[in-house]
Amino acid sequence: MLQRNDIVVFGITAAAVAAAGVLHFTGANDVLRFVVAAAALSLLAVNVSSGTEHVGEHLSPGATGVLQSALGNLPELLVCAFSLRAGLVQVVQGALIGSILGNSLLVLGVAIFVGGLKHGRQTFDAESPRMIVSLMMLAVAAFSIPTLAFELHTPASAHEVPLSAACAVLLLVVFFASLPFSLSADPQRSLRHAPQADVAGAQHWPLGLAVTVLVLASAGAAVVSEWFVEALEPAIKALHISQAFAGIVVVAIAGNAVENVAGIRLAAKNRPDYAMSVILSSSLMIALVVAPALVLLSFVLGGPVLTLVVPPLLIAALLLTTLTSAIIVNDGETIWIEGLALVGLYVIIAASFWWG
Repeated sequence: MLQRNDIVVFGITAAAVAAAGVLHFTGANDVLRFVVAAAALSLLAVNVSSGTEHVGEHLSPGATGVLQSALGNLPELLVCAFSLRAGLVQVVQGALIGSILGNSLLVLGVAIFVGGLKHGRQTFDAESPRMIVSLMMLAVAAFSIPTLAFELHTPASAHEVPLSAACAVLLLVVFFASLPFSLSADPQRSLRHAPQADVAGAQHWPLGLAVTVLVLASAGAAVVSEWFVEALEPAIKALHISQAFAGIVVVAIAGNAVENVAGIRLAAKNRPDYAMSVILSSSLMIALVVAPALVLLSFVLGGPVLTLVVPPLLIAALLLTTLTSAIIVNDGETIWIEGLALVGLYVIIAASFWWG
């Protein structure tokens, strides 16, 4: 059944979407349209997450995790698709890698910092995070090889489009190959690690309501994503920021609002296993599904073809992020200073793209 908080969130979301629509169709100030559309998109992302979570109560834990990771990134996939059609390739490249950086550095860092300050040293099962980081290294290679081939002027540099498509197909194959591992999650693990108050006091939605919320929020995200992208380029010019910075910071954070909130809340509740899973799985989903799917979709969207040839500084940032995350999760425990270090690295990387 619905709780008061659910009704309040629905009401605020509806008001934000309505406001974004009014501003869009009346041609209001570019920055205002952009900000309100970003807020509406973030709220719709929260509703997509809630609907997915309650639908997942009727599925296995592993299937629920896969479903939540996939649909949680739906708003960002839509934003990037509309941006590609509008020709904003730098924004898309920045948003994809910026989402990985934002989740693996900023969100993970804040979660570890908050959890460490509140509960001291936190421990978690490191097996799944280590597997995620290993797969992330493959994604780093898939971005690095086309970029290095192009920058070093190798014979493959003249074939960046088919090379990127081949890498994209490989990443999708690896994702589907990893599904059996994800779907074989221990059914009792969520009960063993979840606080009893959370398990006993949870209010479950009927399946029909959960599906309705999920469908309506997803449809709303598709509409608002187009408004968001139409306001994006004028807002970038009005704010005098680069497309790279807008993609890496603004679009990435707006598109990952679900993980930004959920992962930090889980760490604050002393549930580091869940926090690590939500945050790192989102990064992996972007690397293994969203990015390669956009590469392949770009052939039919009508805009420029998206390749995996990106600025070398983005590759360096992605590699540093993956290596740092691997070091943090390897021992299965975290303290607050590690979180602060991750946030610091994110700020340094974001600052380096302020000028483009």
